[in-house]
Amino acid sequence: MAFDNFILEASDLYKSFPGGPNKPALEVLNSLSIQIPEGSITSIIGSSGSGKSTLLHILGGLDQPDKGTISWNGTDITTLDSDETAEIRNSFTGFVFQFHHLLPEFSALENVSMPALIKGVESTKAFERGRSLLDRFGILEREDHRPAQLSGGEQQRVSMARALMNNPRLILADEPTGNLDDDNTSVILDLLYELRETDGVSVLLITHEKSIAERSDRILELKNGVLHPL
Repeated sequence: MAFDNFILEASDLYKSFPGGPNKPALEVLNSLSIQIPEGSITSIIGSSGSGKSTLLHILGGLDQPDKGTISWNGTDITTLDSDETAEIRNSFTGFVFQFHHLLPEFSALENVSMPALIKGVESTKAFERGRSLLDRFGILEREDHRPAQLSGGEQQRVSMARALMNNPRLILADEPTGNLDDDNTSVILDLLYELRETDGVSVLLITHEKSIAERSDRILELKNGVLHPL
């Protein structure tokens, strides 16, 4: 599959963390570059501790590289302050995490609608779209349930619905099926991969399972701080 436009481009990324007493710094990213084609599904695999989540957080503007540039649809976010980055991120990206990160005191509907409410969308309109997304993922009947009342698969569907709330251009998914059984894994992956066809979004998927990554348009392996195509 050929792609012409890049929704995300990162160049020459470096990231390290301080070492312990008498230990050198831990280098996670070493002059790493990546381009995410618009409308593509890209998977990044790598061993535990290779820096996959760190890379995703940096590409998503949740963390800063020590050096390098990151462009979202042509905008270099490394030149922006944290408030400017957050404002763009809330519309440009949608995050799906392994552990959901749902707010325990709020209902499924409130969790899904939160990105729009933070953005300043009127609550009636935000909840209307939230219900539409819950319906789309087959859990509208659970709208009033809090996360603790939902199964793991249901919580991940709520997380995916929340990621779509502000119509993002890019979905960043960090081990989204890591805590699910085989049946729920298949459901979540099917839903995730349908988003490209129905919403035209690009997907960057972090996984340690090559069998999951093989459904992508391309697979990159993070090893020794650099991405290698497979």
